[in-house]
Amino acid sequence: MNKTVLISGAGIAGLTLAYWLNRYGYKVTVIETAAGPRKGGAAIDVRGEAVGIADRMGILDKIKVKKITTSVEFVDADNKCLATLKNFGEDNLKQDIELNRDDLVAIIYEAANTDIEYLFNNRIKTIHQDNDKVLVTFENGEKLNFDFVFGADGVHSSVRKLVFGDETLYNHFFGAYFAILKVEETLGKLNRGKLFNLPNKLAATSDNGNSFVLFRSPKLNYAYRDDAAYKNILMENFAGCGWKTADILKAMTNSENLYFDEVCQIKMSSWTKGRIALIGDAAHCSGFPTGMGTSLAMQGATILANELMTANGDYNSAFSKYNSAFHPFVEAIQGTIINGLDFLVPKTEEAIKVRNAMLN
Repeated sequence: MNKTVLISGAGIAGLTLAYWLNRYGYKVTVIETAAGPRKGGAAIDVRGEAVGIADRMGILDKIKVKKITTSVEFVDADNKCLATLKNFGEDNLKQDIELNRDDLVAIIYEAANTDIEYLFNNRIKTIHQDNDKVLVTFENGEKLNFDFVFGADGVHSSVRKLVFGDETLYNHFFGAYFAILKVEETLGKLNRGKLFNLPNKLAATSDNGNSFVLFRSPKLNYAYRDDAAYKNILMENFAGCGWKTADILKAMTNSENLYFDEVCQIKMSSWTKGRIALIGDAAHCSGFPTGMGTSLAMQGATILANELMTANGDYNSAFSKYNSAFHPFVEAIQGTIINGLDFLVPKTEEAIKVRNAMLN
């Protein structure tokens, strides 16, 4: 085929697309701002169609080996269990596989690695396309032509900004913020995730070393990637909340690897423009309370690759079918975010009690 593609982002969406396009005969280059495949984040779920995709990729058994089976406990300030989700990720949904995000990234990267060129510690600066090619300028000054460019670079996608316009055109804020920290020494207990609620707030620890906080808030004014601002916001919202929040705040405010962001969704009428397409969170971030971000990333990347393979060179047809085939499912998943937020961060003490009673 000898078609050349550039994929921006070496996370789950980008690596899945790289895997398939490499096997379909494309010459694949992946560019990533980090020093290696994009790591970090909490435990994730491979669900629904994504399980079958993992099987077709030949990685399902490796994913199952890394499976986490965790009991999730909602606790009070004295660490007393109030309600439990037993065997979360196994009995809750039989086809789900919960595992650490880093493990899934490593598994897909290993599977996709053959004949793929990786440009780590680099980024796209400009993109210009015509009917025949896409000219990309990199941060290091290099310029290369590609047949196609795919943005798999997350909710704050630079490809989307360069090609489709500013993020404010597509970002829908859902009145909450969250922070995740992976620590060497877990604040939790083996095979236990513990979640503590106050109205509009959640703090959590887990056996895989993740600490997590989530809180409702009006839109805040802070600079993206300003760690000092993130830490001040967390202190303002969780200082004196009790339970293990003091320990969590100490770990987060002393860390250089804190992830902080708003709960939002990306909604676009089209994920393609000319020879450029978006996948994963760059195209359709569903928001983590839906529990489907990883599965949507794998599914969307696979659909796009399959449409390109069967289009006999007609990429306009392939892109059109990618949009029309996947949009309804994405929109249905995005529609579940409010229920997810209400479950995780009830707004009142009474709502917390009702949620806990429903689980018991």
